[in-house]
Amino acid sequence: MGKSKTASFSEESNTLAEMAKALSHPARIEILKFLLQAESCVCGDIVSALPLSQSTVSQHLKALKDSGIVKGSISGPNVCYCIDPLVWSSFSVILSAFFNQNPLDLNCDPNCC
Repeated sequence: MGKSKTASFSEESNTLAEMAKALSHPARIEILKFLLQAESCVCGDIVSALPLSQSTVSQHLKALKDSGIVKGSISGPNVCYCIDPLVWSSFSVILSAFFNQNPLDLNCDPNCC
């Protein structure tokens, strides 16, 4: 969606959409799971843990970095990656608030749909 269209929506909706975009590919989910299990910064091990090429993993890491959920730093010839705990916490709060809205609380007609 172009920038001109996103301005029509609330900051909260745009943030939630960016988060969903960052999580929208199973490879990115696997990268995040790998980083969470590592419990530390990972330098160079990500490609060996996934059935993807270096360039594909790099593209997914870029998307995760652009969202802020993953941080990267250069350490010699390697780039080290880890999850940003503050952004992870923020994602968790925003996604939980969104999914904790119970449609049953909306007094919808139970015969609808």
